[in-house]
Amino acid sequence: MPKALAVGVLAVAALLPQTAATATVTATSTAISTAVPPRLGPCGAGELCLWQKDDFTGARQTHELSRIDIESCVPLAGGVTVQSLANRTGRPVTTYQSEECAETGEFETYPGGGTWVPRSPYRVRAFKVWER
Repeated sequence: MPKALAVGVLAVAALLPQTAATATVTATSTAISTAVPPRLGPCGAGELCLWQKDDFTGARQTHELSRIDIESCVPLAGGVTVQSLANRTGRPVTTYQSEECAETGEFETYPGGGTWVPRSPYRVRAFKVWER
């Protein structure tokens, strides 16, 4: 009889972790299925597109190479800040937390072949386009 009792306890113990694991997998699957990745915002070839809000939403600014001085700091007009961007200029672009492109604040360089950033780690206040 003690052997049968031990087998019964082991069987119940084996079911408990499996049930907990199943609940965890179900909860995780539900969370994953409801989390939709951000839709890429419209940005044409040769453009730098900047959005005021995360996930390519809010007011959008578009900058083309023909209107930008290469390797010059371009502050965003009127104190506007942006939270998401797409770099399709074909050149590296550095975004800055500082309006003066100062490297004392946060900054990050993004390749120009088609970089999409749905959530900048800081509010972008200026940018600089580089030669290749």
